[in-house]
Amino acid sequence: MDLNTITEVIRRPPSRPGVEWQEGDAWLAGGTWLYSVEQPGLRRLIDLTELRWNALVSSDAGLDMGAMCTIRDLYAFASPDDWIAGSLLAKSCEAFLSSFKVWNAATVGGNICLSLPAGPMITLTVALEAQYELWAPDGSARTVDALDFVTGDNRNILAPGEILRRVRIPARALRKRAAHRRFTLTRLGRSTVFLIGTQTPGTSDLLLTVTAGTTRPVRIAFDTMPDARNLRRSIDEIPAGLWFADPNGTPDHRHHLTRHFAEEIRREFMAGGPA
Repeated sequence: MDLNTITEVIRRPPSRPGVEWQEGDAWLAGGTWLYSVEQPGLRRLIDLTELRWNALVSSDAGLDMGAMCTIRDLYAFASPDDWIAGSLLAKSCEAFLSSFKVWNAATVGGNICLSLPAGPMITLTVALEAQYELWAPDGSARTVDALDFVTGDNRNILAPGEILRRVRIPARALRKRAAHRRFTLTRLGRSTVFLIGTQTPGTSDLLLTVTAGTTRPVRIAFDTMPDARNLRRSIDEIPAGLWFADPNGTPDHRHHLTRHFAEEIRREFMAGGPA
C-alpha cells in the first residue's frame, strides 16, 4: 500500500536512531505491517536496515537475536544439540500467518513491537524467558523481561522514540524440555491459542506460557508438576478481561481450548514424551 502522507525517509540513521525521533515518525524494518494498512498519522520513516545489526549470535550464555533478524534467518538457524527447546524457533516461525515472501522481510523485532495477541515471536520469547534490550532517544538503555513487554492488544511499554535493539534468550531455557500446542480455525490461519510448556531437565517443574487466546502473554509456573485439577484451576484464575475476542474465537472458546491443550502438555511431560 502506498503511504501518501510520508514526506521523508531517513535511509542512513545514526547508530542510536532514537535521537532524531519526532512526532509522526515510524521505524521501518521489514515493513510488512507498515505497508499493509493506512498510516494517516505518519510523516517520516526511519529505515533501520542500514544499521546492519547482527541477526543471530549464539554462545555459551544463550542466543542473541538482533531486532532486525528476519523470520527466514531465524527459521534456518541450527541450534546446538543440547538446546532441546531450540525446536521452538522453527515451530514459532511456522505459526506466522504469512507467505515465504513475507518471511524474507518480516523481522523478529517488528512482530514483537506490533504486540498483537497472536504474535508468535512474543510466544517464543516469553516461553524461553527472554529479555529485551530497549534503547531510548536520550542514549540510555534498559532491559526488561519479555513477559512484561506486551501490555494488551497492540500495546506495549515502549515510550515514544524507544526502540527494541535485541532479544536475549538464556541457554538454561533453551536446554529445557518443551511441548507446544496451537489451534487455528484454518490450516494456515491466525492462532486462536498458542501454548508452550517447558520443563527443567531432571526436575518435575512446569512453566506454561499462554498466548494468542489472551490480550497479553500469561505465564503460569509450578515447582512440581500439578495434577489436572490444579492446572485447570490456575487457568480459570486468569482474569476474565484478559481473554481475547476476535473472528478467530470468543473468550469462552479460547478459555476452553487453553484448558484442553494445557492438560495435553501436562500429560506429555508426565509420560516422558518427546520434547
